[in-house]
Amino acid sequence: MTNSNSEFQKIYEDFHQRISNYLERMVGSNEAEDLTQEVFVKVSKGLNDFKGQSRLSTWIYRIATNAALDKIQSRAFRENKTTMSLQVAHEQTDTDDGGLPAAETSLSAEREAVRNEMNECIREFVDKLPGNYRTVIILSEIKDLKNQEVADILGLSLDAVKIRLHRARARLKAEFESGCDFYHNEDGQLACDRKSREDEEPKQ
Repeated sequence: MTNSNSEFQKIYEDFHQRISNYLERMVGSNEAEDLTQEVFVKVSKGLNDFKGQSRLSTWIYRIATNAALDKIQSRAFRENKTTMSLQVAHEQTDTDDGGLPAAETSLSAEREAVRNEMNECIREFVDKLPGNYRTVIILSEIKDLKNQEVADILGLSLDAVKIRLHRARARLKAEFESGCDFYHNEDGQLACDRKSREDEEPKQ
């Protein structure tokens, strides 16, 4: 495979958004943009040596995963994560309501708020997972890749991926149960209430 400008440009256009979204889930939006550019610099430099022994997407995701794990394990990243407050998932902005009645507009906004709260809650607990667990959860559950694809990206056996994914799901489930009370609201939507520290910590 030759490293022509047109070939790399096509790869960049096909994969940039997917890799950016993946890295945002791995390291957060503050780090994702710069890390995405680093990944595609590596893709550009390595394209001549890519022998096609794996799928192109697998190779690119492997580069992105290694970059993300390196970032997660860096001291600067860990220190930054301990001091940063959670990012607001949805900033309220003035939008055109399309002439909807006030009550209907309010209901729509409330449903949107519930979805945003759930997404933020899930994201927070995924972010708490160790890097190796976070990776398999994001690739499998969020990017919806098959176990064999995840194994190829991570350079693991299929059995190893299945074991890691099972443990990651169990860890995530335990984190959910310790930190949230889930219920269905009046509209039938799944919602959650964060437990207080008194609820989270077992009494002595």
